[in-house]
Amino acid sequence: RIVGGLETQDQGTVFLHDQELKGPDRRRGMVFQSYSSFPWLTVRDNVKFGTRYRSDVSPSEKEDLTDYYLNMVGLSKYGDFYTNRISGGMRQRVAIARTLASSPDVLLMDEPFGALDAQTREYLQFQLMDINRQEKKTIIFVTHDVEEAILLADRIIIFSARPARVVKEIRVGELLPADERRQGSADMKKFFSLREEILTVIRSEYQSAIEAE
Repeated sequence: RIVGGLETQDQGTVFLHDQELKGPDRRRGMVFQSYSSFPWLTVRDNVKFGTRYRSDVSPSEKEDLTDYYLNMVGLSKYGDFYTNRISGGMRQRVAIARTLASSPDVLLMDEPFGALDAQTREYLQFQLMDINRQEKKTIIFVTHDVEEAILLADRIIIFSARPARVVKEIRVGELLPADERRQGSADMKKFFSLREEILTVIRSEYQSAIEAE
């Protein structure tokens, strides 16, 4: 929320491309855990809304971009549906497509799959990996799911309890290449070893937080 400009940090500064960030702007797009589509708009118009403030593309290009991102998230056939008529997983895909259509430099995702059932969650995790391979965006993804973090991340940053501080950084890509994770061919022994390493850190921090109360 600080990177997105929705909250102000107590200390320090946040920079993007050597510019200090103050408040929200189009360079950062956010996908929330709660469904953030506009129920009075169709799926297509929700996605097209992401292009609304883009002065770098013409009206016809905005239509093309809308089609492109609808297709990317697999919703081309649902363009005329209103979002209160589609599933939660579809609504999250609408939110992702709308955010990508705004062409942010950084995509911020705050537990976007947390409210979804296991099958939909897994489907969107792999779809996000494919989208990232195509778009090559910087993504900051907040999750409490350790396996989700290992599957999706290049780097995992583990925070302590409040006041939050960085406890550990793990470079996942050096241990489990992204292509192998995306294709389901990752070394599972390394995967579970990394999972246990992360859980050990989290358990230690949790215990410290309890003892400090």
